[in-house]
Amino acid sequence: MGHAEVQSIHVHPVKAFRGFAPQEAVVEPWGLAGDRRWTLIDDGGKVVTQREQPRLALAAAELLPGGGVLLSAPGRAPLAVTVPEPGETVPISVFGTKVEAVPAGPPAHAWCSAFLEADVRLVHMDDPATRRPVDPAYALPGETVSFADGYPLLVTTAASLHALNSLIAEGTHGHEGPLPMNRFRPNLVVAGTEAWAEDHWSRVCVGDVVLRVAKPSGRCVVTTTDQDTAVRGREPLLTLARHRRAGSMLVFGQNLVPLTPGTIRVGDPVRVLE
Repeated sequence: MGHAEVQSIHVHPVKAFRGFAPQEAVVEPWGLAGDRRWTLIDDGGKVVTQREQPRLALAAAELLPGGGVLLSAPGRAPLAVTVPEPGETVPISVFGTKVEAVPAGPPAHAWCSAFLEADVRLVHMDDPATRRPVDPAYALPGETVSFADGYPLLVTTAASLHALNSLIAEGTHGHEGPLPMNRFRPNLVVAGTEAWAEDHWSRVCVGDVVLRVAKPSGRCVVTTTDQDTAVRGREPLLTLARHRRAGSMLVFGQNLVPLTPGTIRVGDPVRVLE
């Protein structure tokens, strides 16, 4: 596999908002520290993502000390939101799973609702160790996850994106490519592998952190959303449907679950253990 290494690290403090790319991140059992501990919900308590609201690509969230977030978006004054005091939780639905979460204060609800022109609330996951188990079909006992789609970390490789972009260029909507990696919203991007090498991983060591591969990442309409403009196209789903189908899923990247804690850094070696 040559000298595979971490090319970039991505943390998304609010699910579906733009994230940031630190030089290092602490790996917690449920994901990178600060990643997707916040999410929006609609008036029925259902999680709101770019699937329903592509404009969320234009909103950004930065981590503040203590786990709060600084929200920003075009045409709006930034808003600092602190972690809510422990108190009443509300039941929310994350892709059909009921999870308890703590609502942020009214200013956060007002800011997010005004930006989306929709009635939404911002909620925080107070205790990721207990709130939401990983899908039992792919989990070891006790594994939990933040508000990420299903698993603590998502890894992609630069070589696979390059290969995918070559396939897109040959297709009917080749003008939509090449696509940047942010379409796939990974936590870790690995350079120095062969294309699709990640299909064959089952355990990897990143720096000194050991992670197991739970399952390939099934991709949705979010990947067709330009993360800079919020405009939707047809790719990469058209090309994934032709070349990267696994059962009913169109796959790109792998879902990871940490087995050991630690800190990962840009430039860390990535070793395949099995």
